[in-house]
Amino acid sequence: MTTFDKLVDVFRQFPGIGPRQAKRFVYFLLSREPEFIDELAHLAGTIKQEIVQCKECYRFFHKRGTSSTCAICSDSNRTSSELMIVAKDTDLEAMEKSGMYDGRYFVLGGTIPLLEAKSKDVVRIAELKSRVTALVKQGVLQEVILALSLNTEGEYTGDELRKFLSPILAGKEVKISMLGRGLSTGSELEYADKETLQSALKNRSSS
Repeated sequence: MTTFDKLVDVFRQFPGIGPRQAKRFVYFLLSREPEFIDELAHLAGTIKQEIVQCKECYRFFHKRGTSSTCAICSDSNRTSSELMIVAKDTDLEAMEKSGMYDGRYFVLGGTIPLLEAKSKDVVRIAELKSRVTALVKQGVLQEVILALSLNTEGEYTGDELRKFLSPILAGKEVKISMLGRGLSTGSELEYADKETLQSALKNRSSS
């Protein structure tokens, strides 16, 4: 396999990128000056040193000194009574831009595939249990919000999370809710506009 083919395979691993787009990326790189390639290689090589994962919500954030938590989790002005579960970092960013939510987050790391064996292993189920349990023990958690895209896997993931969380929250005054109307069926959360997210959050419903 040539270097060209190997690079195409690398780009094909990016989300939403097919073989044609991957080839376009490689041809684009070939058309640029060596300095551009060098800068790209440098940034790719150092990103994991500067961007780390929050130990509480699991979002990626720019490292600040020795802190192991992001600015959101470190903000004492945000309420701990609400925990919003999102599939990925871009969903969290979209919700933050809506300006309607001031609680805590948990990034699941994806959605639960319908047909894959041991499908729950692909998301942070154990970490979610630990996070929810800790907030329950602190006596602060009042609501878990399932903020997932309204597509097949998002809805399936929401159903599985409700089943998973219900025993943990049994006997506790903690409700599980999901985003309400505003998001149309098939919508990806990260692409929803500010007004749509505001409506969906305002009109969320309990399961």
